[in-house]
Amino acid sequence: MELRSVEELMDLLYTGRHQHALRTAALLRRSRPADKELQVAALVRGIGAVLCPGDEAGRALSAAEAVRSLLGERVFRLVRGDRGATDDDMVRLRQADEESSAAGFDAGVLEDWRTVLELVAARHARLGAVD
Repeated sequence: MELRSVEELMDLLYTGRHQHALRTAALLRRSRPADKELQVAALVRGIGAVLCPGDEAGRALSAAEAVRSLLGERVFRLVRGDRGATDDDMVRLRQADEESSAAGFDAGVLEDWRTVLELVAARHARLGAVD
């Protein structure tokens, strides 16, 4: 499945269990406020469970492929857990993921992230037009 709009992505995010993803993205927003792609990668990683409910091994790849054309190569690599992503980014993503499991704070609601998703998608669309 290839997502073509932020609206489609939001629908998938609402379908899944998103509280953990919200906390992870919020932690990254605090530690890396300028890195929107890293924050978005944390937010969308969980859609793999919605796309492939019975295939734990294929979830990361399914989620990554679904957002690739919408959010770009870096988000694709981060969601997939690819070695093409920098080690520092993967370490920060894993640390935030682990910390969010124990964190007990209000991370807001998914709708708070719509603008960030739109910004990343628009940036990717502009860069794609140049390529």
